[in-house]
Amino acid sequence: MPYSGFPRPVAIRAIAILIASAFLALPGAAMAMTGGAVTPSGDPPPPSSPIGAPSPEPSAGAIALLSATTMPRRSFYFGYRAPRLSFAIESSQPQNDLRIDVLGATGEFIKTYYRNDVAPNIATAIRWDGTDAEGKPARNGRYSFRVSPQGTEAAARPATQSAAPELGFAFYGYAFPILGPHEFALGAGRFGAPRAGHTHEGQDTMAACGTPLVAARGGTVQYAGFQAAAGNYLVIDGKGTGFDFMYAHLAEPSPLHTGDTVRTGQPIGLVGDTGDAEGCHLHFEIWTAPGWYEGGSPIDPLPYLEKWDRYS
Repeated sequence: MPYSGFPRPVAIRAIAILIASAFLALPGAAMAMTGGAVTPSGDPPPPSSPIGAPSPEPSAGAIALLSATTMPRRSFYFGYRAPRLSFAIESSQPQNDLRIDVLGATGEFIKTYYRNDVAPNIATAIRWDGTDAEGKPARNGRYSFRVSPQGTEAAARPATQSAAPELGFAFYGYAFPILGPHEFALGAGRFGAPRAGHTHEGQDTMAACGTPLVAARGGTVQYAGFQAAAGNYLVIDGKGTGFDFMYAHLAEPSPLHTGDTVRTGQPIGLVGDTGDAEGCHLHFEIWTAPGWYEGGSPIDPLPYLEKWDRYS
């Protein structure tokens, strides 16, 4: 069994210190990173809107969008807020059969929703859960909604044609876990660096103590507790990934408990220097299936962290 110096806990310490107030004090730009989060609640995100079914005899008048807004402008898979389109149409007839497409950046179809007998001037909303027609998480990138009548041949938007600004949004599978200035450690802080009796199985990222931390990927808290080397730490089984994500040296016990549901971008703690840490930093590990201390293996987190950092 791989050994990282952070053994599986025998007992999980009760968690008593919440950090919601620290997170809520962040500036708007930092809050936007979590997809518009306003509380640290870990309840599962609202489900995607039902697909619906096309009308057997579709009919629609000459329609135009009276209003249309997509929120938030940036969101994450299994995050706080799914991309949501709110719209109203004007039309030459009282009932209209519509299709609402989620399109990728090059115009490819990702998912289609059907709404029948839609009246003009009535608000309609669609929530997309970030999955494609096969139920798989969508890739990182730019997306948009499109509203059109049923019964006409659907064509993908040409790659050269931009979506209306109010209908476009960015969608990502992961959030960078540190909400503040940071620097990737080299040398002893790198994955694979030698340690007494083992090698370093994570990536250290230096940041000021007290800097908020969020879940890089939502899922289920596998462990939350304290250990002499790791200090206050947390392990999250990433939803739909096969990976476990481990966060160590938190300044205080995480507000999350073993078994809790956690969303992508949700507050999980604060950067600290507990355990055997030398200086304030996040020690971050990624383990392959079947998971952390369950037969999986650690992999180098730095390429992943660098990728997430670029769009955060």
